[in-house]
Amino acid sequence: MVGDSKFQKGAGMPDFKTIRYEGVTNGVARIVLSREKARNAQDKAMTYELNEAFDLAAQDDEANVIVLAADGPHFSSGHDLRDRSKITDFDTVSNWGGFSKPGSEGSMAVEQEIYLGMCWRWRNLPKPIIAEVQGKVIAGGLMLVWVCDMIIASDDATFADPVVAFGVNGVEYFAHPWEVGVRKAKEMLFTGEPVSAEEAKSLGMVNHVVPRDELTQFTTDMAEHIAERPSMGLKLAKQSVNQMQDSQGLWPALQAAMSLQQLGHANNYQIHNMAVDPKGAEIIMAQAKKK
Repeated sequence: MVGDSKFQKGAGMPDFKTIRYEGVTNGVARIVLSREKARNAQDKAMTYELNEAFDLAAQDDEANVIVLAADGPHFSSGHDLRDRSKITDFDTVSNWGGFSKPGSEGSMAVEQEIYLGMCWRWRNLPKPIIAEVQGKVIAGGLMLVWVCDMIIASDDATFADPVVAFGVNGVEYFAHPWEVGVRKAKEMLFTGEPVSAEEAKSLGMVNHVVPRDELTQFTTDMAEHIAERPSMGLKLAKQSVNQMQDSQGLWPALQAAMSLQQLGHANNYQIHNMAVDPKGAEIIMAQAKKK
């Protein structure tokens, strides 16, 4: 099973199926999403493998910085809605329980574990994480880049959260107002329209925008430059910035938004007998065809 890993020198590398852990070079650990045919949609297996890879990098003293990248033309198309695996197939990492209980109690426990809980765990990993982003970043893909400390995007990258069309408030790691500001967050959610890399940079969400063919080299150079700093200094700097954001109310705001997410799901179950409004897919596909 994937999940609760402990890095041990000399131990065999886990046999990852959905990601690639490329090890450490010049102080930089590189993790790559590798479900290119699925546009790197995140199923539970990817979530737990990514968690294990982050643990490997966090516990490897040779790694000062972590880069999160992705194969293919797009960074991530979001959650894999075709995933039929069960949470009991994996070694859970949070203290949530009741995953198999009926109704909202069980579904809330699952989402607290694999979405909000995982994202918060990664956000607080004590090493800088740099997202190397190309192409489309949709819905659940935002959660992967928003937990990173820096985002370097190619000039063709776009960021979108269209899931209000499904009758919920947005993705489960609801950091939109913190990432793009209150009014842009509302526009992003209400319309489902993507934000370009350049606009995301102007809003402070993205650090650098570079040509697509320069993305990996630029990110690597930046990561290796940062990795030259002492690990203790990097750790303390990251913790200081994160704690400043925490004092502004990020964590309770994320938890409150997760509660509203569950209200949306419960409403959909009452009306549509499923977690999301089925018309949402039609709305999103029709919008995409207009581009």
